[in-house]
Amino acid sequence: MKLTVALCTYKRYDLLRLAIESLTRQTLPQDQFEVLVVDNSPDRDASWREQQPYEHIGNLRWVHEAIPGLSNARNVAMRLANAPLVAYLDDDAIADPVWAESLCRTFDEFGETCHVVGGRVRPIWSEPRPAWLADEMLGYVSVVDHGDEARFLTDQEWVAGANITYRTEVLRRFGGFDVSLGRVGSGSSLMSNEEVALTDQIKAHGGRVVYDPVAAVDHLVEAGRLRQSWFRRRVAWQAVSDRVRGAVSSEAVDVERAWNDIKDFFLHCPPSERTVRALALQQNDPGKFRWQLATIYNFTSVMLSGMHEVDDE
Repeated sequence: MKLTVALCTYKRYDLLRLAIESLTRQTLPQDQFEVLVVDNSPDRDASWREQQPYEHIGNLRWVHEAIPGLSNARNVAMRLANAPLVAYLDDDAIADPVWAESLCRTFDEFGETCHVVGGRVRPIWSEPRPAWLADEMLGYVSVVDHGDEARFLTDQEWVAGANITYRTEVLRRFGGFDVSLGRVGSGSSLMSNEEVALTDQIKAHGGRVVYDPVAAVDHLVEAGRLRQSWFRRRVAWQAVSDRVRGAVSSEAVDVERAWNDIKDFFLHCPPSERTVRALALQQNDPGKFRWQLATIYNFTSVMLSGMHEVDDE
């Protein structure tokens, strides 16, 4: 047994089916990896019914986990994994046939300091990509492409939780994923950073992250995530996530700089839009939309920092 593939899901059985089917077509022999479905849906009976079509798959286990939260579900998979590597694949992702085999080979080739491997993530657009969605924002929908060469990543580069693999022993050593971070349920909260926080811990203790372009997946970008309103929510929650993770403390926030950037944004708005509604207006220009998102992030950050301002006399 080389690899445990963890599929954490919440009431998305139609998408999950495609992910599981992609794992039945892997070039890695079935006796060398296992598929572990952690169903976080609230209805245990429905979960039992949904697992029936997969009982013939010899290397698949299905577990119902009543406690909600993606980080918790991932930790359940970590504890139940039988293999030295555990790969997390989103339930709306479809793995290339060589995905599992390439992950195992990459860990072997890059040696003991390789503790994390992330693969290429290609988007499946549920509807045409909007003109305002610039390349610089594709990370928000988990698109990852660092080129065609397998290599150690720099500190400025990242991999996505939709397609990420860890050494199981390393995961357990650091206690898994922080349950105060990550999504819960159907996504009313867009908390994130659970993979970032864990990876930062691993790197701080000498572990390294490798990018494997061959271990690629196709990942659904749902229509709801192609709305500017979703990006605004996502960026505001990112500011909260950074605060909870400790990446941004009250002392670390450059409040003066952030506040000046916020005021600069409003000063460049037409006079009729120089109110908080400017943070929610549709922006057709990609550059202006990125500026709006940056302002939302800054505004959320400075409010969380506890700043205050006194009116000029």
